[in-house]
Amino acid sequence: MISIGKLLPSDRVAWEGLFRAYIDFYRRVESDDMYDRAWREFRADTRLHAFGARLDGRLVGITHFLTHGSTSAPDTDVCYLQDLFTAADVRGRGVAHALIEAVTGWARERGCSRVYWNTHESNSTARLLYDKVAENRGFIRYDIDLSR
Repeated sequence: MISIGKLLPSDRVAWEGLFRAYIDFYRRVESDDMYDRAWREFRADTRLHAFGARLDGRLVGITHFLTHGSTSAPDTDVCYLQDLFTAADVRGRGVAHALIEAVTGWARERGCSRVYWNTHESNSTARLLYDKVAENRGFIRYDIDLSR
């Protein structure tokens, strides 16, 4: 049985292992400071939020999310599901689906008008699930890196 909940202080090592695997999947490199900052933000649970998925007590999936205003939904916030990752050995067992449902429920309880996320076009395995639970509206994302 999959259980979803907030990350516990004792989850730090397992969370970081999953988050590093997520960063590696997208061929990015991040500093140790980024992981420390993110963990502090998730523990504060004010601006950035996180859930963990457990199977038999083991942390096997994570999701990070936040809310923000929207010009097209001026009276409500929207929820951006920023990161979602499951351990390779549990894929196909409903972990990612359960995490998406948990974020959706959390956002609904807070009056958000929608939940949305991005994924890389090559992430075909995840897109099989995403196409079942959400609508792909065809948007293409562009970034300007201001950190350089």
